[in-house]
Amino acid sequence: MKRLAIITTHPIQYYDPVFKLIAENREFELKVFYTWGKTLNNKYDPGFGKVIEWDIPLLEGYKYEFLINTAKDPGTHHFFGIKNPDAIKQINRFSPDILLILGWGWSSHLTIIRHYHGKVPIWFRGDSTLLDEKVNLRSLARTFFLKCIYSHVDKAFYVGKANKAYFLRNGLKEHQLIYAPHAIDNSRFELDRNKQTSEIRQELGLSDTDILILFAGKFEPKKDPLTLLEAFTQIAKPNLHLLFVGNGILEKELTSRVEDYNLKRVYFKEFQNQQNLPAYYQACDLFCLPSRGPGETWGLAINEAMACGKAIFVSDKVGCSADLVKPNVNGGVFNSGNLNSLKDNLTSLVESKSKLTKYGLASRKIIADYNFSKIARIIISETNKRS
Repeated sequence: MKRLAIITTHPIQYYDPVFKLIAENREFELKVFYTWGKTLNNKYDPGFGKVIEWDIPLLEGYKYEFLINTAKDPGTHHFFGIKNPDAIKQINRFSPDILLILGWGWSSHLTIIRHYHGKVPIWFRGDSTLLDEKVNLRSLARTFFLKCIYSHVDKAFYVGKANKAYFLRNGLKEHQLIYAPHAIDNSRFELDRNKQTSEIRQELGLSDTDILILFAGKFEPKKDPLTLLEAFTQIAKPNLHLLFVGNGILEKELTSRVEDYNLKRVYFKEFQNQQNLPAYYQACDLFCLPSRGPGETWGLAINEAMACGKAIFVSDKVGCSADLVKPNVNGGVFNSGNLNSLKDNLTSLVESKSKLTKYGLASRKIIADYNFSKIARIIISETNKRS
């Protein structure tokens, strides 16, 4: 029986259900190796500025092992945050026929890639893009470095158009690339939470005719919530409201600006866990991710909002913008960091609540094809080809 080993940092709601579906296949054996360490439910997230505890089961239905992480400052926020001295020994005990590595940007992951190159087929999955690229000596040096890394990879699963362009630029060939789109648990977000959403809107004092824009995520520069707030203040529409859900380093600046402007239609809620978040998506009329980067990749919050049947509005620095956003169908795209572009496009989108409802229905149809089962089927199919 063939053995597939997956190397990733920690359990996460966007991948563990895929692992479970892959493990249901009986034609090969799967084992997942987690490199961050065993502290599953109390990981400090520097972006949110707090310890995050996921409230959905993530370790059911597949074999896994937590590797010992000896990093002085453990975490995914820097290259040396993942160091596993026993990684090669533990992986060798499993004796994999294929290695699928999720991300190379940590010391241990890069060591594993280099060690097994030429010994075991190296498969890779990441979601980087070229959307932040600036042509200069530094970018040329980085391209050379990335080509060296990806020369160790036999096959890569790309998540969308921008990610595919990144892989091709950095040395991988068309025949090495397999499309496996990013996905979330659509069924969990589609579940009707009418009671909760009604309570949220009532708490905010919203009527049925009011339009609510939602930003949910980290309050950090690359997500650019400040430009969204500034654009909102310049739109003279009394039934338009804005809700920020999350935490982060820009929190004080955001709340201070709201106080300075004496804004009555802007609200804040703390970070919401996975059980509560769908109700906030369903309570809004338009979900906005105004990222300016650098470092914004796909933007899985867009999948979540679309599964909730919502119109979406993103910047052109959001990786999924070319795949999921269909202007005049389910939302719109604006030029990142450009206040006028944001304001003008947003003004057009919120002119009619009925239009946003129509766009939301289109979002739900589009996102239906982006699901965990599809990713699992693709990985299973590629693995079986090695048998």
